[in-house]
Amino acid sequence: NIKESPDYERIVSKRHFKRLMGLLEGQKVAYGGESDESTRFIAPTILTDVNPDARIMQEEIFGPILPIITVKGVEEAIQFINQREKPLALYVFSDSNKVIDKMIAETSSGGVTANDVIMHFSVPNLPFGGVGNSGMGAYHGRFGFDTFSHLRACLIRNFKMEAVNSIRYPPNSQKKVDWAKFFVLKRFSMWKFGLVALAVLGIVAAIVIKVVLF
Repeated sequence: NIKESPDYERIVSKRHFKRLMGLLEGQKVAYGGESDESTRFIAPTILTDVNPDARIMQEEIFGPILPIITVKGVEEAIQFINQREKPLALYVFSDSNKVIDKMIAETSSGGVTANDVIMHFSVPNLPFGGVGNSGMGAYHGRFGFDTFSHLRACLIRNFKMEAVNSIRYPPNSQKKVDWAKFFVLKRFSMWKFGLVALAVLGIVAAIVIKVVLF
């Protein structure tokens, strides 16, 4: 008798109890459904033949109610998920790694657990958080530190390169534009530039050796 169990919790307040009972109105109960307003008790409840547009499918439930939507296959399940807001968590139950990988690759959610529920939240080294409508950012370990910290960009330069920086200052000229394209827009091959630089250094080294030895 789950109602008598000391381990089964009650709904947090009468307001939320009435909200949950409102979600059950007009739904087909396949299992459970018992309730007691005086103690805010709602039994674990499974709903079937649920209309995807029903109110219970439009908001977070936060209660012991599980609506079941029947789909014909994986493709229809993916389509159903992607037509709605991105969930906080996605739980996939399958013996096929291909199915699991496909669900992960073709949907978006805050986190994923395969063949279990909630357990990704219990792993301290995995980020936990939503995406889009289910929240932004993540916490746990370093992920929480980064989320609640400001990553401050700092660029410090000195005046030794001011001659090069002069191409940024007016008056403008085509020559400056060409140099800007070369350095800023990177319209040159670094590999070829490196070969040219290596060749120049080789010539300089040869001249130095010749002067010193001869």
